[in-house]
This record gives sequence, structure tokens and C-alpha cells, in this order.
Amino acid sequence: MKRLAAIASLAVAALCHGAQSSDPTDLLDPELAPYKPARGVAGSVKSVGSDTMNNLMTFWAESLQRFYPGVSVEITGKGSSTAPPALTEGQASFGPMSRQMKSKEVDSFEAEWGYKPTLLKTGIDCLAVYVHKDCPLHEISVDQVRQVFSVDGPDMTWGDLGVDDPAYKFQRIVLYGRNSASGTYGYFKQQALGDSDYKSSVKEQPGSSSVVQAVGTDRFSMGYSGLGFRTQEVKALSIVDEFGEAVEPNAGTAFDGSYPYARFLYVYINKDPNRALDPLREQFVRLIFSREGQEAVLKDGYFPINAYIARQQLEQLGLNPAF
Repeated sequence: MKRLAAIASLAVAALCHGAQSSDPTDLLDPELAPYKPARGVAGSVKSVGSDTMNNLMTFWAESLQRFYPGVSVEITGKGSSTAPPALTEGQASFGPMSRQMKSKEVDSFEAEWGYKPTLLKTGIDCLAVYVHKDCPLHEISVDQVRQVFSVDGPDMTWGDLGVDDPAYKFQRIVLYGRNSASGTYGYFKQQALGDSDYKSSVKEQPGSSSVVQAVGTDRFSMGYSGLGFRTQEVKALSIVDEFGEAVEPNAGTAFDGSYPYARFLYVYINKDPNRALDPLREQFVRLIFSREGQEAVLKDGYFPINAYIARQQLEQLGLNPAF
């Protein structure tokens, strides 16, 4: 049921133009409008939250500052779990998260402010299962992923996954993952492990790039991280679904929902339903959902949303999409 829910939530993204194109810019919906700067925008904002989205928030901030040189943007990315308390306590203007808020996080915010935080869908990511570039394994099943990383399975060797190469067959699989403050940690636990606990042998890393770097230097290792962090030193495995199909993590499989670990990337904000957004936050949000904003999503290795979803996000804030 969880996988079906994930596919349903991503299916609307299949409206995006060019999902199967080899040219990354073709993934941008031509109906996304260029950003139009406003007058009188000044001040400072702070983003606290997802490490996965740290670079993306930086790209958006740099783009905003090109239009408004006097604007100050502070970005802290230590994990998705840091976003809800920062928003609740009024310490952040934006809360980027690679997972949705938990009900208790929403309840805490609502108890403080009298309304719920506003969720914005800003991009799409595939959470990849990585191995070293020289590893002979090319695909892994959904069930094998759960057994490898969770307490539901034994400590495993590469031979347990069908690898016959004598250099690998009897070697134990060394595991890398994120720490519990990470939304990626929580999403992978829920979606890939069926909410089972991780093995104690999983070596927790402070950031998404740290996971990929560790796998890239350890040829007997496996780890999970966002597709945007892929390097030449690692290989993202195809995932064999319950129908026996090996599904690669890419734009097409993210948009049609066939890749089992595809997810939206979120930004939460504190928006009083009875008040308009202040000019600075309004323009930051408008930039995110402009052509330039979604080009930044591509630049960071993720996949852009389409104009239909962008309009939805702006309209829920009471903003005229203007495209």
C-alpha cells in the first residue's frame, strides 16, 4: 500500500514534458514562466532543514540575490528533522524537507500558531541504492534491499545477492546510510524497509554526499542517498520490482512512479491563512516555481515539477501564478 500511495502521489508529475529526452533541459515544462522581478524587495530570510536540499536552497538563494543584491539568505542544512522545530519557534523562514512532516510535528506547529504549516512540492528525487563503480552487481530486488539494510535480514555477503565474482562472493556487504535527523533516513526506513529498524552495522553518515563518498572509496560497500549526489565513483543500482522488472532511477521512472523510491522534495513555510506573504518570501517562492527555479532543480541533479504542479503550489498561497 505504501508503494501504491507513492506512485499515486507522483503520477501527476508524468504530465511533465520531455520525461524520456536525453537532453536534461527538455525536462523543463515550456509552460513554466521566466521569473519576473518585483520592486522594493529587501530583508533577510533563513532556511533550516534538509541536507539533501542544501545545495538546492543555495542555488535558489543565489538566483534570488542576483535579482535583489541587498537580500540576505542564511542556509543551514543538518537534516529534515531540524526544519519543524525551527519553523515552530520562528527561527526559520523556510523549512526544506526530503520527507513530509510527521503528525506530531504538524500538531506542535499548529499548537503554537493556530494553523498548519504550508507544504510546497518543489522538485522530484530518486533515492538511489549505490555500490562502488567496479562492483559487478547491477540490480537488486525490493525484498533484497530490505534484507540487506534492515534487521529483517541476516548479515549478508555479495554472494547472497547472486554475485559469483570470487573477489566479491564471500565478502561481507559494508553498509552506509544517513543519521536519524535526516529525512532520507526516515523515508528509506519507511519506503524501503517497511518501517523495520536498520541493522546496527549501518555506518551512519552526517550528510548525503558523505554516504556517496564512502561508497565510492569502499568497493565492498552499499549505501543509499539522493540521485543528485551521484558521482563517477559509484553506480546506482536498478531496483527489481514485484513484477520482476528492473527499474533504473531516472526522470522517466520518477515521473511515471515506477521507480519505487521516488519522492517529492518539499519546502515548508509558516503562512497565516488570513494574511498575505511578505514581499521577500513571496518572491523567493515565485522564483522556486519559475523556469529559473526549476532549472536549479535540474542543475542539482533532481527532476523538475511541471507548470501544473507549480500553479497548484502558488495558488494555495493565494498567489496569482501569472503563467
